[in-house]
Amino acid sequence: MALFRGKYRIESARLKGYDYSSPGAYFVTINTKGMMWWFGEVVDGEMKLSEIGKIIADEWAKTPSIRPTVTLAEWQVMPNHLHGIIVIHESETAARSGQIPFGGWEKSVVVNPVETHGCASLPEKTYNQFGPQRNNLGSIIRGFKSACTTRIHNAGFSDFAWQGRFWDRIIRDQGELERIRKYIIANPKKWGDRRR
Repeated sequence: MALFRGKYRIESARLKGYDYSSPGAYFVTINTKGMMWWFGEVVDGEMKLSEIGKIIADEWAKTPSIRPTVTLAEWQVMPNHLHGIIVIHESETAARSGQIPFGGWEKSVVVNPVETHGCASLPEKTYNQFGPQRNNLGSIIRGFKSACTTRIHNAGFSDFAWQGRFWDRIIRDQGELERIRKYIIANPKKWGDRRR
């Protein structure tokens, strides 16, 4: 853990210097706060969604209509988390093609991701070299979580909350994509008899 303004904070799990708006496939896991079972339960190897779980599924499915350069591959709502594959494309045309971009993730990593510019009379300012970030992975997840939280609270579940961060993995090739797809599909059957 590192100190920030005199307080300990957890380091980011994001790949340093990587542009998370780059075309690519990303495996994400988003958890509820305290891993509470808000989304339903697994019965006989199948996920049975609660009212909140149905909101989660509905909002996740809307992602491509809100962000036309994004498509979704396999995803699964579980009792206390969501697994999904998000694909960010270069353009709307590329998104409609059905192709999943993998190449170039190594080239997207930048050694010095942030430069500071300034002069003696002005305080240094930090610039984001990646440009606008409205369609990067973090922005997509923040928008999804915010829309879900609003609907869930409006439905009367004011205690609902997300874990502050999310987990992600950059999917590097077709073989890895297939392994992750199988993992997501099998998740309810492997859930077993877990307790709250």
